[in-house]
Amino acid sequence: MTRDWWKHLILILGVIIVIAPFYMMVSYSFKSPGEIDRGEGGFFGRQELMVDERCVKLRDPDRDDIAVAAGRFPGHSDSDIRDALLAEAQSDCSMRPVIFNYTKAFTEAPLLRYLLNGVIVTASIFFIQVIVALPAAYALAKLKFWGREAVFSLVLFCLLIPVHAIALPLYIMLAKLGLTNTYAALVVPWTISVFGIFLMRQFFMTVPDDLIDAARMDGMGEFTIVWRVMLPTAVPALLAFAIFSIVAHWNDYFWPRIVVTGNRDLFTPPLGLREFKGDGDGSFFGPMMATATVIVTPLIVAFLLAQKRFIEGITLNGMK
Repeated sequence: MTRDWWKHLILILGVIIVIAPFYMMVSYSFKSPGEIDRGEGGFFGRQELMVDERCVKLRDPDRDDIAVAAGRFPGHSDSDIRDALLAEAQSDCSMRPVIFNYTKAFTEAPLLRYLLNGVIVTASIFFIQVIVALPAAYALAKLKFWGREAVFSLVLFCLLIPVHAIALPLYIMLAKLGLTNTYAALVVPWTISVFGIFLMRQFFMTVPDDLIDAARMDGMGEFTIVWRVMLPTAVPALLAFAIFSIVAHWNDYFWPRIVVTGNRDLFTPPLGLREFKGDGDGSFFGPMMATATVIVTPLIVAFLLAQKRFIEGITLNGMK
């Protein structure tokens, strides 16, 4: 046992704290409502056949259904026919919990539409953020002009302003412009990322000035240098910024909940979870966790694919 055993213990405890909610989320997405309520069944649950009570209720036979089915059950009373139709409904509505949960996640609400909205919103925000952040960061890092340090101080000051403090003025402005319940309301307020400007400026500070001077000697203008010289060197930093930006706006519930007030076609993935919130008996906790699992999976896959470049980006090494 080394002297640093306590450091490893703290790291292990931290990992457990971080992983525990994801463990519960994925586990609940496999279980039946009864197993979730009783806290049993292990990680995957027993996967015994369960009956979708909502499905059975929707197929509750009325007089017309009984009359139509009378030919199939000659000599039976209406009560017997009703019981037979209910038995058929229970048989047809029986399925494994994992199938029930993930099927409901995609059928109870238009989850694919919500995922598409999430892609449109996060990609649009990140694209415009990059267009704004790269020239601004280049100017603050490599151009000499009066007031540069004051401008950079304002950038740092803006990092201290919480989103919630400006939410109401932003909403009033968008409402007066008639932009609520539109993609513009979800995208426009976040197109200038102060964090992105700061991160890229710190990265550009590590790029040698000789590289920029050589580009100027070749006749390149400043904007050309930004996109043809600085951008290729900044790919690791951009990937790091992309992870921060996409995760923040993909998971954002606060702002979409304010500006999307009734148009379900504009719901982002976190708002889609609201489709399952009204079931106090816990019967839809499984589909809710299945929906959450589907929403989180693209972020985890993207991070694993970009992990190496992400680590390179946050070390802020411009040229090797």
